[in-house]
Amino acid sequence: MERLSVERSSVPQNRIRAKVDEYMSRRDYPGVERLLLYWLDEAENVHDVRGKLMILSELIGHYRKTGEKDKGAERIEEALALTGSEGYAASVSGAITYINAGTAYNAFEENEKALPLFEKAREILLSCRDTDAKLLAGLYNNMGLTYLGLAGYEEAASAFLQSISLLDGVPDGKIEQAVSFLNLADVYSRALGMPQAEEKVFPLLDRAEQIFMDPDIPRNGYYAYVCGQSAPTFDYYGYFFTAEQLRQQAKEIYERTGNGENVF
Repeated sequence: MERLSVERSSVPQNRIRAKVDEYMSRRDYPGVERLLLYWLDEAENVHDVRGKLMILSELIGHYRKTGEKDKGAERIEEALALTGSEGYAASVSGAITYINAGTAYNAFEENEKALPLFEKAREILLSCRDTDAKLLAGLYNNMGLTYLGLAGYEEAASAFLQSISLLDGVPDGKIEQAVSFLNLADVYSRALGMPQAEEKVFPLLDRAEQIFMDPDIPRNGYYAYVCGQSAPTFDYYGYFFTAEQLRQQAKEIYERTGNGENVF
């Protein structure tokens, strides 16, 4: 098997991320964990703190997706401790760690723990010059989900609207914008109840649908993952044909990318 090499006392972060994406496109979740644990050991062996922090963030995201709460909580604590002890607490790297940890806490339905982490990340990113719009939009989307989980509907709507606005004009931000449209629809339906919310909800669903069906959107593993996550929302609101289309597109992508050797 091919092995990614460690060069100059650091782990190859970009190549590791690319390999994670490759495994994810095949839904090879055990492969993702093996890969990341292998490189976590390598980062520790060569004392690559920045690389270790990146890998811990990837592990947190992995356990969030697989629903492994105990493993996720362990890695969150480790990542937060490392962020504080190594002087990254006020940096963009620290903000990314806070976002990943908060997103996992939200997925594990621990929103009280998630919100302070998102607030720390927002403070850092807003104080930085030239903060990446997509990163900030992702933060607001996740904050919106956290507020929604806490029944803070006004705050949730504001966060999702900020995410949508930031993603306008971002070339590769359309799918994330579609997700925020769906999340905003959920806010209105919960806050107002159906059918009172229909005038707000259905236009948002239509806009999200248009993005998913846009032929210019890359049909890759990430698209397939988001399709699978979004289909139930369309089902819930009666967009059954759209939901089935998303599932079928995800299935075709996974089948197309399902072969290949798992290499480190």
